[in-house]
Amino acid sequence: MNILVTGGAGYIGSITTQLLLKKGHAVVVVDNLSQGHKEIVPAEAQLVVADLKNAIELEQKLDEASQGKTFDAVIHFAASALAGESMQNPRKYFENNLLGGLNLLEYMVKKNIPHIVFSSSCAIYGTPATVPVTEDAPKAPESPYGESKLMFEKMLFWYDKVFGIKSVCLRYFNASGASMDGKLGENHDPETHVIPNAIAAALNGTEFSLFGNTYPTKDGSCVRDYIHVEDLADAHHRALLYLQEHKQSNAFNVGTGHGYSNLEVIEMVKKVSGRDLNVKIMPPRPGDPPIVFADTQKVQRELGFSPQFSDLETIVKSAYEWHVREK
Repeated sequence: MNILVTGGAGYIGSITTQLLLKKGHAVVVVDNLSQGHKEIVPAEAQLVVADLKNAIELEQKLDEASQGKTFDAVIHFAASALAGESMQNPRKYFENNLLGGLNLLEYMVKKNIPHIVFSSSCAIYGTPATVPVTEDAPKAPESPYGESKLMFEKMLFWYDKVFGIKSVCLRYFNASGASMDGKLGENHDPETHVIPNAIAAALNGTEFSLFGNTYPTKDGSCVRDYIHVEDLADAHHRALLYLQEHKQSNAFNVGTGHGYSNLEVIEMVKKVSGRDLNVKIMPPRPGDPPIVFADTQKVQRELGFSPQFSDLETIVKSAYEWHVREK
């Protein structure tokens, strides 16, 4: 297939692009490089530097890049993705994630691109009433970030109804790890995720902040469902094949179906690094649910998805080796 990947110069986007190329697909990456890094876009992919919020520039540059070829599908990663920041600057999130997404959908209508795989999020559920979280659980986002993801899912619903664009929304949980070849990893600024922050504390001898140790969990710390980025890339490829075969819209949770606690993550970072961590206990953050993990029955059944790299040791080891290499 000839695939357009938005946000393909980012963490998950670049690793998915790498997989698509290995599978024999042609890939054009569009990224405004506000968070992405052009050096991590594989050489075999074509990089178009453009902002989805500028519809005229987007169409012009993609028309030049496609050279008359039609894209068979879009994988849409490009978005602002920090829940905390979205509480400080909601406009940025609605503008980037909705206006940019709307321009992309209009481009798809104009160019008759039939399929899109959307990088959604478990943030659309908010604090779940029960776990594991199923796809039909109540949608109650607790940040403009989560709301923007849910709103774009609704936009996709209507662009299917009106224009017949079929979509798969992948609602994933905690993306983690680094590519198994050691070339691509998590490089955010600021970094808000537990695993890279714990690794940085181990490597630099700095303090690691643990937010809350009195939750009603087995060890008092939050429990989250960590999915390896290579497994996420596989889920996106499977979603493309699903759209090609079934030509119908759907949504899937992408996780492992179980969780690891923050303290388990810390212990694994210690084990992999061979270093101790200076852990400072901080008050719990408002809105952090004690336990969140996915019900994965639907994605297993309908996409044949089964994580291969998402045990905690593989996740932490791959991430640690990448951070050591980059240091």
